[in-house]
Amino acid sequence: MPLAVLTALIVVICAVRERRRWQLAQVRSVAEAAQHALMWPLPRHLGLLQLACLYLAAEDEAEIGGDLYAAARTDQAVRLLIGEVRGKGLPAIGEAALLLGAFREATHQHAYLLQLAAALERSVARYLTDFEPEDEAGERFVTALLLEIPDDDPVICMTSCGHLAPMLFGPDHSVTVPSLNSAPPLGLGLTSPEDHALDVLPFGSGDTVLLYTDGVIEARDRHGAFYPFAERVAQWADHNPEALLHHIRRDLVAHTGGRLGDDVALIAIRRTLISRPGHGFGHAFQPRRTPPPLRTTESSRPGS
Repeated sequence: MPLAVLTALIVVICAVRERRRWQLAQVRSVAEAAQHALMWPLPRHLGLLQLACLYLAAEDEAEIGGDLYAAARTDQAVRLLIGEVRGKGLPAIGEAALLLGAFREATHQHAYLLQLAAALERSVARYLTDFEPEDEAGERFVTALLLEIPDDDPVICMTSCGHLAPMLFGPDHSVTVPSLNSAPPLGLGLTSPEDHALDVLPFGSGDTVLLYTDGVIEARDRHGAFYPFAERVAQWADHNPEALLHHIRRDLVAHTGGRLGDDVALIAIRRTLISRPGHGFGHAFQPRRTPPPLRTTESSRPGS
């Protein structure tokens, strides 16, 4: 009799365990679908650019958190966004979702990059007015870097809203970090194009730009040492975007032991060639480098 009871108990325990395992798999499946719907994977090629992206979430079982990125094709240029919500992990997804949706819609409605930045500021400000907790008033914001890469002009246009400057890799394996004019982060009420600054840098065939969030430069090993990001990346400067991010991911995981203290997002973009007016890729493109009057601000990067 005791053996029969024990057998029955084992059967029940196994059934409960299997049911919980199935429920957990279902929850993970739904979460992954929701996260993929929010953070669309970037195509490997967009216009004349070769792209690769990497996202590592600090939150266990999560695939996204408070970092974000997006890309869009507009006429004869590609626009990109990388940003970081104050905070990390799943609680920061609300602001990330808001900014991604606003970028995907507004990027096709504004001719100039600075107008796009001002439109995103208005969207974030409206969201925070309605949903920002009273005890966090003025403390929630989003750092962002907006880029435009025209097909017919060997330049890259950027406007920074408190975000980290990217790394630029030349065909000669050179690595530079430009000094950008930076406006404050989105969410602080700067809703005019004049509140933002535009930087235009050379970006020709074979050049690569690496965008990233501060989770990668603030990653620590078990002894508390920061990940030597610039030093490590320099040795892979000649790699294509996909290989570059593969090396960074493997090296970063090894440095941290797989335990990140913050979300990490990276995008690598290489220009493959430059089209000429009336030839090759589409119609002639007039680079949008004459925006409304600019106001240059001092560079700043608040802590996340």
